[in-house]
Amino acid sequence: MQFNEGAELDLSQVSDQRGVGGRVAGVGGGLGVVGLIVYFLIQQFTGIQLPAGGLESGGLSPGAQVESSQLAEKCKTGADANRDSDCRVVATINSIQAFWTDQFSRSGRSYVVTKTNFFRGSVNTRCGNATSAVGPFYCPADSQVYIDLDFFNELRTKFGATGGPFVEAYVLAHEYGHHVQNLLGTSDRVSSRTGPTSDSVRLELQADCYAGAWGKAATTTPSANGQPLISNITQEDVNAALDAASRIGDDFIQRELGGGRVDTTKFSHGSSAQRQKWFTTGLQTGDPARCNTFDTNNLG
Repeated sequence: MQFNEGAELDLSQVSDQRGVGGRVAGVGGGLGVVGLIVYFLIQQFTGIQLPAGGLESGGLSPGAQVESSQLAEKCKTGADANRDSDCRVVATINSIQAFWTDQFSRSGRSYVVTKTNFFRGSVNTRCGNATSAVGPFYCPADSQVYIDLDFFNELRTKFGATGGPFVEAYVLAHEYGHHVQNLLGTSDRVSSRTGPTSDSVRLELQADCYAGAWGKAATTTPSANGQPLISNITQEDVNAALDAASRIGDDFIQRELGGGRVDTTKFSHGSSAQRQKWFTTGLQTGDPARCNTFDTNNLG
């Protein structure tokens, strides 16, 4: 995956928390639907205990901005994204949100641009406290994405994924898929948390499909200055993303990382085959309307 060297990057869409101890502002508020799923999965698979109610205050004051001057200094254009991994993530986020801004506009809606927060080690959000062990997640209570960028290394070392820029893009686009679901009210349809056809599985597979839909349009989605941020996505990139999707399926994680026994009653994100199927559906059609996992009897 390559970026157009002259395309401008928008740093307002990210907040770099890594230099301030991984703390992010938040006051009160309970867990939203997706937050509840995150809460459930964190406790089920990692043993991390999260608060069931609001947050303990601490770190930054509400509304305070984290200083991201180092990121702003080095990440200005697509040329920077081609040579620096942090800038690559910024450019990818810009492209994803430009895609959804256009999609919402086409349907007469307004997309709400939101931030991705980079953290290291642990983070405090309005969905509760979490550590890097949780992986990337979206918090509906503050409508923001959170990621420890070391997760991309873990995908390769722990999960055995090929890795690469388009794998990172798939992960980020999936999390922004949850933001879209939150804006559209789809998240409110989640009532069953586990099982092969549970609402949580349908939510996750739809987010995979949304990620694929962005991928289809990535090389033609213009940035603020009218030039697409991404110039090229190869079949090798797509294969790497499909490989990553297979390694974060519930069955793969249970079999390879969780003791060897696959229990479909505990599925919460979908099987490897399902995740590949719905990402491919979005990638082939480029149509978010084809991502209606809630009203189908055939999840794959």
